[in-house]
Amino acid sequence: MTYRRAAIPALVGGLLLTALLWWAGASAQALHLPGTTGVIGSQAAADLERWLTPWSYDPPASVQVGADVSGGIGDTAEADSTRYLALYATALQIRFFAVFALFVPVALLLVRRLPPVHGRTTAALLAVWAWGLVAGTLAVTVSAPWLIASHGRGSYRFLPQLASTISSGRPVLVATALVAAVGTVLTARVTAKGAGPLPQAVVPARAARLAATAGTATTALSLLVLSYQPVAAALQTVSSDGGLFAEPGELLRQWLLLGAWAGPAGAPLGGWLLHRAGDVLLLAIVWWALRRLPGLLTRATVPTMAIGAVCATVLGLLASQLLRVTLDGADLRWGLPSLFAGIGDGVPAALTCGLVAGVAAAITLRVAVGRAETTAATASVQVAAKP
Repeated sequence: MTYRRAAIPALVGGLLLTALLWWAGASAQALHLPGTTGVIGSQAAADLERWLTPWSYDPPASVQVGADVSGGIGDTAEADSTRYLALYATALQIRFFAVFALFVPVALLLVRRLPPVHGRTTAALLAVWAWGLVAGTLAVTVSAPWLIASHGRGSYRFLPQLASTISSGRPVLVATALVAAVGTVLTARVTAKGAGPLPQAVVPARAARLAATAGTATTALSLLVLSYQPVAAALQTVSSDGGLFAEPGELLRQWLLLGAWAGPAGAPLGGWLLHRAGDVLLLAIVWWALRRLPGLLTRATVPTMAIGAVCATVLGLLASQLLRVTLDGADLRWGLPSLFAGIGDGVPAALTCGLVAGVAAAITLRVAVGRAETTAATASVQVAAKP
């Protein structure tokens, strides 16, 4: 598919994702209407408000409090409050622009290299959905410094504040990214008509398995080694001498760990193994996706393999989280929104591990295919040389 044909669905998906997030943020005001808590419950309303606030232009009360830190009175305090509100509005403007700017280029690459035709529709839909979640998370990260400054505490424990800001608004992203992915894929199916042949790469099965194994091994390093609680605790407590960038442990934990687990000490072995099923499911999805990806792409380049591995890791993470929700579904004391509060966590780590896994898989694939071609060429020469 040409860039011109692929650009239209990418732009449609970017606009749809941005508009849906803006609409979700604007809907936060509805939770303050009289009778809302009586209909959905106070706990559910609080959970929904926490999900929607990162995308709402209506500033939280903490931004208003920011004027107090200046020590000003009268007109000075009012001016400071106005500056904090302006910083908050700037943060939201950067956030929505970043969502669009980060989603469109990668969606363009995915639609071009993984066009939703000839049995690739489901793969394209899942990949674009996963990248929508990543783009939203990166947009929150890019705009976080302005948001932190708008609360008047920009120099106090900046990195822990950054980690807390990045982890907000994930469940809303999961839903809106799915709708945007559907719109992108449906538009791509229309623009792909008449585009001519869209070939699929022919990859030796052994080379694809080796590449998938190499990529999955890097993901397992984060999931099984770094996420082990003693190792995770060591990362959590990493600290520098001081200053603005002290206490980086919480931020490192977000960008390096796909989960957290410990041994079955004091817990039944069966229950412990049941909860570890989510980790097994994540690794199985990553391996299966990396095994199929080279044959689905029109051209298996390093960038497309890296982005595909990121999307596969995010999808595996979502699947493992949904499995845990199913296992914990009997406990609804705090309501349904609280049960799904953890959906979408770990996306920064999935981005980091996915990029490494994709590069490792692409390099392994290239080497394995090269060896297979050399072996085949040698065998052909030997056959031709026989009298």
